[in-house]
Formats: sequence, structure tokens, C-alpha cells
Amino acid sequence: MKKILLTGGLALMWMATNAQTDTTSQKLDEVVIQENRIQLPFSKQSRNISLVDRQQIETTPARSLPEVLSFVPGVDVRQRGVTGVQADIGIRGGSFEQTLMLVNGIKLSDPQTGHHMMNIPVPMVNIDRVEVLKGPASRIFGQNAYTGAVNVITSLSETKSLRLQGYVGDFGMKGISFAGALPAGKYRQNLAVSYDDSNGYQYNSDYQVSNIFYEGGVDLNAKNAIRGMVAYADRTFGANGFYASTFPDQWESIQTTLGSLSHTYLSGDFSLNTRGYWRRNEDEYRLRRNEPAFYQNFHTSDVFALETNGSYKSKLGVTGFGVEVRKEQIESTNLGDHDRVLTGIFLEQLVTLAEKVDIRGGLYSNYYSEYGWKHFPGMEVGFQATKAIRLYSGIGSSFRIPTYTDLYYVGPTNIGNPDLQPEQARSFEIGGKWTHANWRGELVYFNRFSENLIDWVRASEDEPWQPQNFNEVTFNGVEASAYYRVNPSTAVVQLKELMLSYNYIDAAFTGLPGIESRYSLTALRNQLIGGVLVGFGKKTEWNTKMRYVERISLDPYFVLDMRVDYNRMGKLGFFAEASNITNTDYVEAGTVQMPGRWFRAGFVLNLE
Repeated sequence: MKKILLTGGLALMWMATNAQTDTTSQKLDEVVIQENRIQLPFSKQSRNISLVDRQQIETTPARSLPEVLSFVPGVDVRQRGVTGVQADIGIRGGSFEQTLMLVNGIKLSDPQTGHHMMNIPVPMVNIDRVEVLKGPASRIFGQNAYTGAVNVITSLSETKSLRLQGYVGDFGMKGISFAGALPAGKYRQNLAVSYDDSNGYQYNSDYQVSNIFYEGGVDLNAKNAIRGMVAYADRTFGANGFYASTFPDQWESIQTTLGSLSHTYLSGDFSLNTRGYWRRNEDEYRLRRNEPAFYQNFHTSDVFALETNGSYKSKLGVTGFGVEVRKEQIESTNLGDHDRVLTGIFLEQLVTLAEKVDIRGGLYSNYYSEYGWKHFPGMEVGFQATKAIRLYSGIGSSFRIPTYTDLYYVGPTNIGNPDLQPEQARSFEIGGKWTHANWRGELVYFNRFSENLIDWVRASEDEPWQPQNFNEVTFNGVEASAYYRVNPSTAVVQLKELMLSYNYIDAAFTGLPGIESRYSLTALRNQLIGGVLVGFGKKTEWNTKMRYVERISLDPYFVLDMRVDYNRMGKLGFFAEASNITNTDYVEAGTVQMPGRWFRAGFVLNLE
């Protein structure tokens, strides 16, 4: 299988090399990565970052953001069922608890459990791009960005637009989504709504998912701007074997609300952004769908946060600074009622030497009401060797506190551990980026040494799962990727986009011998991702995506997906998608069997 994939990858690269390249590639390298303080173009970043732009979102054979992210190098998406109705995401061998999800820089972490991290209340039709930052990101975004962070970016349009999309598919699947921009004078505003449902591909796997997202902003004058956001998601689904394989009738209903308001001040070399936000997650869980009295949990978690971030340019470079205050609380029939407060301080400095070398270092310090002060230093060094080659290296530390589920859960198959300690890690990476004409390539090695790593374990199948702290865990990995893109031309057949990536991770565990691990030992070992987008004439596009995934203790699998678009950029377009064309028998999370070959088809209406 590996030889076949390698041969196919080389053939695709040969096709790209011999394809027409008389058009100008899109300036992805000049996209500014949306960090909260020091913001740099993609091409000037001295760390491993993947950028998923609008074209990739639209042409990927996917009905949800988790499915799109499954084709990002180094990202491990583990779905329970289709269209991301419940999905976990890990980066560089990390668990779903160790990855931070954000929307426009606003943290979506939930104190109950990381299983809610992907409850993103933003319809896919309204997402402008996704930025995936790999490696320790605590210094950038704060705690819980243990192995990386994923930032979903939306944008406010200055012109009127309307985008409507609908589809139907196997398993009684159907969906409709809408996104519109209606600026009024200086005030810009977007509204997006989506609804998806399905009868399910197996017993008790039906779902209904609704999202509504509103965003508005106004430039008060040349220096001051205000931006607000309100979003709501409702997802209800049959959870056949989602959390316990012995209970096929599990059921869950989750409602997520997000609201934020921010003010930005810009004056010369000084910028300051202040924002407050609130996130609520309501979760009802039943072990037997139609017998709530048998076992039922209700959880309501709230996060209230206020933060200020700024930067100042001087002769010494760019100084970034920030302060955050965050309160997390939960009311739960199972976990009890708890709350905790975090205060964090950010400080960074970017220095450029002789126009070829840049050094970025900083410190994030936080105080948790339960764990006291913790400090996370980090630094990156970049060297622009040539116009085409950039070398970089970085070190950093990260930290994650246990969730309330880790600490207090009580159930027939899972029991929390109130004696858990926070997990900490020290990370190092060294890599290089190559950019030439329509090509981009990257090669990076990383090492992560973790202490007190939290994982759910058990000594036998007769015992419940319980989280414990591992003594020491070391991850070593290599990531390699190549990417090619051109703008559309008048060619009858044109290779528009090509990507190929390979990731290898080796994990060495010390401590707690003779036990079964629920998450850590299912981390990625080998991951090969490929994709090719071909244009036929002016209106037809054919995208082929493939994944080969091997985890530490699970069987490897190969999945092939395809999508065909007709008139995607026109007023009325049509598309058809096929997933798991190889009809592979595979599992991504727990014991939940993923579906075999399945299809969708739909339309897209674009009006301006």
C-alpha cells in the first residue's frame, strides 16, 4: 500500500511540474495570521502553520469543518459518525483535550470536557479561512493550547452578497445553509444559518444540527472600531457506542451559545484590542435514549472572559502585551457545581537583525485559583536564507489543567480522579520552508517531552476507565509537505491544486505498565495525505482527496474521497461528492464503525 501511494504521489508531482504555469499563484503567503498581539504574514512565520483558505473549504468533499480538517497535515480528526456531528481533534499526537479551538481569536475551550471543543457555532458557508498552528501555543493563546491551536476566521464584507447552498445524500441526509452580507453605510454585517439532519447510517446514529451566526462591525473613525458577534448551535444525535461500546442506545443533545464584543484602537505604531465574551454549553446525556430515568446527566457550563491585547512598534522591534481574566463554572447533576478563575499576562518581543534574521520570544504567566502561578516561556528564530528558503527553530512550554469530567465524573463505565495534577510539556522544533513560483514545501522535526500527561486508563475490561497522570511521555515527529496552486486559466484541462504530505510520530511512554490506554496509545504514527484539483474548461472542477492513517495501537486504513463542481463561482452551481469510495472498513474514535461508501449532491446559488 505504501509503495502504491508513494508512486501515485510522485506521478501527481510530475503532472504538476509539466502543467501550464503561465498564471500567477494566489498570494497565500501574504495572508496575515490572526494572532492576538504580534501579527505576521504567513511567509514570515517561524513555525509550522497550515492555512486552509476559501477555495479549499469549498472544493473539499466535506459537509463539516472536522471533515475539512481531516486533510490538514499533522491534524488527527476522530469522528463518531458522519459530517462531524461529534468529533475530536488532535495535533502532533496530542489528544482532543490538548488542542485549542478559536473563532476569530476567541477561545472555545469548555471546562466540562474537550469533547465539546468542535461544537463550533459557525456555518461552513460563512468561514473565510482556518489557521492551524502546530506545536506549543500557550504563549500565543494561553493554556489548553498544549499541542496546537485552530483558529476559524470569518470576515465582514463591504459589499452586498448572498450565498445559498443545499444538498441531499445517503442515509436520508439533507441540509441547507445561507450566508448573506448586508452593509448599511459604515456598518458591516453578516448573517449565516445552517441546518443538517440524517436518519443515520446505522442504528441510533441519526442527527439534527442547526447553527446561526451573526457578526457586525463599524469603524467609528480612523482610529476606533467596534465588532460584535452572536452565535448559537443546537446538535442532537443518537450516540451509538460513542462513549461506551456496551450501550448502543446512548443519546445526547448539546446547545452552545457564544457572544462577544470588541473594541480596536489603532494609532500609528500602537494598537490595542479589548474584548469580552461569554460562552455557554448545555449538555443533556442519556445512556438509554428512551429511558432517561435509567441514567441521565445534565451539564451547564459558562465561561466569562475579558482580555486586552496590544502591540507597539519601535526601533527595538515589535512589542506585544496582553492581560486576560477568565471565569469558568459548571452546574451538573453528575459533576457537581464548581467554578475557577484564571488570570493571565502575555509579553512578547519581535526583533529583526540585518533583514534576514528575526527573533521572537516571550512569556505567558497565569494564575489559576486551584493551581497557583504557572509560567510558559517560548522563542522562535527565523533565517531567510534566500528569497525561496526560510529556516526556523523554536522552543516552548505548555500546560493543561484537568477538565471537570477528568476530575469528578461518576458513571458505570467512567470514573473521574480528583487527585489529578495539571499536565505540562516542553517542545522543540526545527524546520525549513521553500517557496518558488506556484510551489510551497516544508520539512520539520519536532520533539515534545510531557510530564504528568493525563489519559483515561484501565487494568482490565471489567474495570471502568479512570484518568491518571503518566510519569513521562516523549513524542518525536517529522512532518513533510508539498503544495502547488495556480489561478484558473483558459486551458481545457488544468491542474489547479496539488498537495502531498507525510507525518510520522514516535511516542515513548514511561510509567503505569500493564494498563490499557484510551487515548494516548491511539495517537497518530503514520499519516499520508494527498489531493489533486483539476479544472476542465472554465466551469468544471474535480477534486480527489485521499488519506492513509495508522495509529499506534489501531489498524491502518486508506480512504478516498472525491468532489465534482460545475460553475462553482457562477450564479448557480452544482456539486456531487463521494466519501470512502474504497468502501474501507475503519474506526476513527472508540469502537464507532464509520460508514462505507456514501454520496451527496447539491447546488450553490451566488448573488451579489
